[in-house]
Amino acid sequence: MIKPDGVQRCLIGVIISRFEKRGLRIDALKMIEVTEEIASVHYAEHQGKDFYESLIDYITSGPVIVMAVSGLSSVSVVREIVGKTDPKKATPGTIRADFAMDISRNIVHASDSPKSAQRELNIFFDDSEYTEYSKPDEEWLYS
Repeated sequence: MIKPDGVQRCLIGVIISRFEKRGLRIDALKMIEVTEEIASVHYAEHQGKDFYESLIDYITSGPVIVMAVSGLSSVSVVREIVGKTDPKKATPGTIRADFAMDISRNIVHASDSPKSAQRELNIFFDDSEYTEYSKPDEEWLYS
């Protein structure tokens, strides 16, 4: 997900290109406004924590880009591309290190496991929103 600060700063294309250049395939993509109800489901594991309300306020503050990507080890590859949650600790060259300054405004969200990815994708997409295609000479990646 490209969070509201990433959308507002016009970083959509730059961020998406990093996933594509790495070899990941975008299977679903859309811009939405996250409601408080959706945000509470998405961030359910953080309910009761001191930062929960500010997290909900942030994710509902503007449009976001949600996307489903696939490829070999896609969850770990995406997490490598986005960098550590705290941009100050992220490796140079990652999205968060390059574009974010604060953990509370860190540009992107990435699922932390295949199980979390499936749960989160089910929040934002239904089956009809996915597109199947193969990239030239890479059909073996998706079979």
